[in-house]
Amino acid sequence: MKKVYLLDGVRSYIGIENGMYRHIPAERLGAEVLKQLMERLSGNMPDFILTGNAVGAGGNLTRLMMLEAGLPETIPACTVDLQCASGLESLILGAAKIQSGQAELVIAGGFESSSTAPRRGYHKNHPEYETYGGAEGWYRVAKFMPGEHRQNAMLEGAEKTALAEKISRKMLDPWVLRSHQLAKKAREEQALSGIVVEAVRGCCRDEGIRDRMSQRLLDRLPCLLEHGTVLTAANACLTHDGASFVALCSEDFLKAQGKKAKAELCNEIELGSDPSMSPRTAILAVEQLLKKSRLKEPDISIFECNEAFAIIDELFARTYPNAIERYNVFGGALAYGHPYGASGGMITLHAVEALRQRKGKFAICSVAAAGGVGAAILLKNMQFSC
Repeated sequence: MKKVYLLDGVRSYIGIENGMYRHIPAERLGAEVLKQLMERLSGNMPDFILTGNAVGAGGNLTRLMMLEAGLPETIPACTVDLQCASGLESLILGAAKIQSGQAELVIAGGFESSSTAPRRGYHKNHPEYETYGGAEGWYRVAKFMPGEHRQNAMLEGAEKTALAEKISRKMLDPWVLRSHQLAKKAREEQALSGIVVEAVRGCCRDEGIRDRMSQRLLDRLPCLLEHGTVLTAANACLTHDGASFVALCSEDFLKAQGKKAKAELCNEIELGSDPSMSPRTAILAVEQLLKKSRLKEPDISIFECNEAFAIIDELFARTYPNAIERYNVFGGALAYGHPYGASGGMITLHAVEALRQRKGKFAICSVAAAGGVGAAILLKNMQFSC
């Protein structure tokens, strides 16, 4: 198979739902970021655009987004929906197109707008139409497993995971503080300035970072679930708006264009597990990818797990206690946010930037998705590539 390289990539600043991007539909937000990535590609047009979106209006939203960006209508585009792992899965599928010789240059990543997400409801022909409110009923969170459709299913699953793993709320507080502190430090040091772009004039900050996040504040927060004891609005992600895209290419493309890539995408994995405890899949994917790649934890310079819940941090630390200093080094989604379709691209760009700054060799990026699916990729710093 052909090798796959990450040539470049950018992400927007991340907004909180009903925050700075509240009137910007997903396709327009994504289009503004895509245009800025295209400027970096010096006129080279992709063979295919494949990006993730989870809560948009449906249809092929990626195609609409690329047309909004003014790209030629001759470029095919496709939307991936693997919920939280949509963006990372788009990289995996885009890489497969290059590996198989179907494409030389692919745009992957994702975009999301929780602020403008449509209201969805059951059709009157559905047997559970009346059960879920009839004509007045609508939902924000899709159904991820058989049985009752519960809009708190993801929260309930994370709470169930915490109880099964004997993880208390107090155990998660340090992870929340760490995430915000590292994100604040990264912002002050402009550590991500090379990959973050202004999608909308005047919107030039990651809204979720809390400079004054403190233990006192954490202690005051109520639990999110009525009978819960673990999850709060601090140790579980809020909902967000944002976009993140990367350009993947072949070795032939690099040689023909005389360009140098930032990283090589060396390996990838997807797996399924208990859909009622999906946070576990982020760590399971890391474990399986290490085995598949014949690597050990010390071989990995940077780990990026999408921090949808601080429970994932605690599970990572228990599995790899010696790797904490190499984990989410710029902070995670508890601080930046989790714009579902964009998160895979975000953590990939953060990992590549961390490899460059720390002169590391390998990075692993992992995401746990709704329904008990985990996905992960292995990246190699080009300073170490053949």
